[in-house]
Amino acid sequence: MCKDCGCNTGGEITLHDHTHPHDHHHDHHHHETHHKTVPIVQSILDKNDRLAERNRGYFLAKNLLVLNILSSPGSGKTTFLERTIKDIGNQTKIGIVVGDLETDNDAHRLSHAGAPAIQITTGTLCHLEAEMVLNAAQKLNLDDINLLIIENVGNLVCPAAYDLGENLRIVLLSVTEGEDKPLKYPTMFKTADIVIINKIDIAQAVEFNREKALTNIQKVAPQATIFEVSSRTGTGMENWYNLLQEQLLKYQKYPVLAP
Repeated sequence: MCKDCGCNTGGEITLHDHTHPHDHHHDHHHHETHHKTVPIVQSILDKNDRLAERNRGYFLAKNLLVLNILSSPGSGKTTFLERTIKDIGNQTKIGIVVGDLETDNDAHRLSHAGAPAIQITTGTLCHLEAEMVLNAAQKLNLDDINLLIIENVGNLVCPAAYDLGENLRIVLLSVTEGEDKPLKYPTMFKTADIVIINKIDIAQAVEFNREKALTNIQKVAPQATIFEVSSRTGTGMENWYNLLQEQLLKYQKYPVLAP
């Protein structure tokens, strides 16, 4: 979490549109020490959790399915979203909120792919928080979309602790990262509803051990649905779109169809 990793939780966010007191008692026979803990600081996540529930109710009232996409840097999140937008953008209306420490490059890429995108530039903050997401999402025309996708900051540690008000949490793992990522970062994978193994088109070239990776994911995140895809070639993406269609039917004004 950020209190451990040292990122600046007080940093400015830029939005882009394109003690333990002691009571002692003494007597003549013995000495007793009584410890009483007085909570003086609420969990730093309490406020975020409350705001996340507010977000969830707000998004539900807007008939929105909300996805939180998480991964380490370089796993292919943006390419995965570009492919999704291009393939199903004619059948469903997608809006994007993007988080990055610097630049609005990803928002430009996703906007060019065909979805309105808002960039949150976090500076030194290594995750998104619920309040940031709502402020950014409200810059989109939420009445004109039915799928809101949050591309979180590339990080497998801090974002796992922050509920953003999403319906589904999706964690990407690329074949170039190694099969042991779920074991190294269990908190992230334990919170996943869906795990997507990306870049399978180069799995053989990087000597990716598929069976070991699947075993590790299932060990840490038995609740997660697993998809194996290549965002570059489109392999396996139809299964992802079918799941989106099922989920969208619970919330949405428009169906989504696989190409």
